[in-house]
Amino acid sequence: MNLAKALEIASATHTGMVRAHNEDAIATDSTAGLVVLADGMGGYNAGEVASGIAVTQITSEMRQAITNSSLHALNREDGDAQATRLLHGIVGKTNASIHESANSQPQYAGMGTTLVVALFRDNRLSVAHIGDSRLYRLRDQKLEQITRDHSLLQEQIDSGMLTREAARRSQNRNLVTRALGIEPKVEAEIHTHDVLPGDIYLLCSDGLNDMVEDEDIELTLSALGANLPLAANQLVQMANDNGGRDNVSVVLVKVVRDFPAADTWLSRVLSWFK
Repeated sequence: MNLAKALEIASATHTGMVRAHNEDAIATDSTAGLVVLADGMGGYNAGEVASGIAVTQITSEMRQAITNSSLHALNREDGDAQATRLLHGIVGKTNASIHESANSQPQYAGMGTTLVVALFRDNRLSVAHIGDSRLYRLRDQKLEQITRDHSLLQEQIDSGMLTREAARRSQNRNLVTRALGIEPKVEAEIHTHDVLPGDIYLLCSDGLNDMVEDEDIELTLSALGANLPLAANQLVQMANDNGGRDNVSVVLVKVVRDFPAADTWLSRVLSWFK
């Protein structure tokens, strides 16, 4: 099933105002309903290698798996289960690839990356994430963070050690507790959500949300949501205007219309009247 008419996608990435290299990587495929974002970490250029491997391998293998499994033609229950299995398996293989590269080549020792993968199908979104890169949803002009950071800071917030206000000033903002490629195995957190026409989904590296308050992100998406490329570029510019201490990458996905599974009884009936 081709989702290009159901999803509008725009992206932007920038090195920022401090870093010498951009260790973020992004990939989008509106036809497959697939978006991938990774924020690399490690020694000189190693983070760039890790995020590049992650985005390239996951995009390639997910495209192949979607085609071979007829994922977009499955009913909701089977499709949700299959999407989760695919994400678990492919993220696991990618983790092994990065970990093997890090251990076989000294210049890449210790490299890893955060990850967010968004897979749209049957008016649903399956999202897998590792680390502190995020997925937000703007619905009815209200912004909500869909993913929960795998970070020391988030654990301190959850335990009551820090308030969210204090967390904004913490020196531990970039200490992740889970990353792709650091250990031989890693567990991606995967959830599935309903999708509605008009939704705007934002995938971003922490170079955005560390520099721009959620309230300002919400206002920007609400004001510029009709022009997705402009909105993406504006978010990156805002991060840089506020200091740009890190690489910043954003991907925006607007749901233009419903995209039910191709072989559902209701979708076949509705197609007769189009």
